[in-house]
Amino acid sequence: MIVINRKVNILSLDRDRLLEWFKDRRMAPYRADQVLRWVYQHQADDFEQMTNLNKDLRKTLALHFSINRLEMVRVEASKDGSKKYLFRLPDGLFIESVLMPERSHYTLCISSQVGCAQGCRFCLTGKGGFSRNLDRGEIVAQVRDIGQDIKGSLRLTNIVLMGMGEPLANYNNVVSAVRTLTDGHSGLGYANRRITLSTAGLVPQLIRLGNDTNINLAVSLNAADDPTRSRLMPINRRYPIKKLLEACRGYPLQSGRRVTFEYVLLKGVNDRPEDARQLARLLRTQKAKINIIPFNDHKGSEFFRPDETAILKFQEILLEKKYTVIIRESKGRDISAACGQLRAATKGGQIN
Repeated sequence: MIVINRKVNILSLDRDRLLEWFKDRRMAPYRADQVLRWVYQHQADDFEQMTNLNKDLRKTLALHFSINRLEMVRVEASKDGSKKYLFRLPDGLFIESVLMPERSHYTLCISSQVGCAQGCRFCLTGKGGFSRNLDRGEIVAQVRDIGQDIKGSLRLTNIVLMGMGEPLANYNNVVSAVRTLTDGHSGLGYANRRITLSTAGLVPQLIRLGNDTNINLAVSLNAADDPTRSRLMPINRRYPIKKLLEACRGYPLQSGRRVTFEYVLLKGVNDRPEDARQLARLLRTQKAKINIIPFNDHKGSEFFRPDETAILKFQEILLEKKYTVIIRESKGRDISAACGQLRAATKGGQIN
């Protein structure tokens, strides 16, 4: 029996746990779905809004649970329509989310951890250190809260777990959150094919992910040889490229889907024509599409964005090899665009 001695944020409970709470109290289990629909589909902030529940049940729920939103402390709007959100968590830590307009919809990039422990040398988030995992409610809340904040004709349809943190290092909470995001009955109802998880390459969890979810996979590759990738991404020393690609080839893909390989272009490091040709050879047996991401310069970085000619030449070589290749420019380059920049502007819980 679930015993709750203090108010618990209802977003932190998945559907199974809430069902169990109702069953333990000999209440009709279908009430759990009614409550969750109010929380996720009607954006209720108070149990009194749940008019298809009787008054006594509403009082009981309010006694045991709260419906919490993240504290939105700063929103920066870009001239390209992107918005970057800085949230303060109940323990005073900060996370970021980015809302990006596309031609016909919005894509939301969300975080899975406070900071990151992977230590990728080009990533600003990692330089701020790792504090903790987000719980499932804090992951889902980014989507729920920003969804309510959207105005205008564009709808939020796509979600990418590419923000702060390594999603597969917070596996259980991320998978639980994904199930709520994709639950059309009592969750937020996003399509599996519209959700993408990006990983630095935690191979055991990557293999599990394909069995536990039906979402898209993106792999932050960034080099086609082990010495370069290990220098950029310490995780490669545990799970080198060969093991990573074996896991990617085994990832279950629905018809028409491919694994996305993200390649951050760093001037003088991995942006030469021979690097592009090596990448083409490396992925020849993989159902792959490639996102080239020119490095987003930020203060204090040891890396730089390549020249435009180098970027276009890199893409051209891959296109000649018949790959689908997209150059992904960072959205909101005028608003603390690099992941972690807005959090880095905080000190001791204060906003600079």
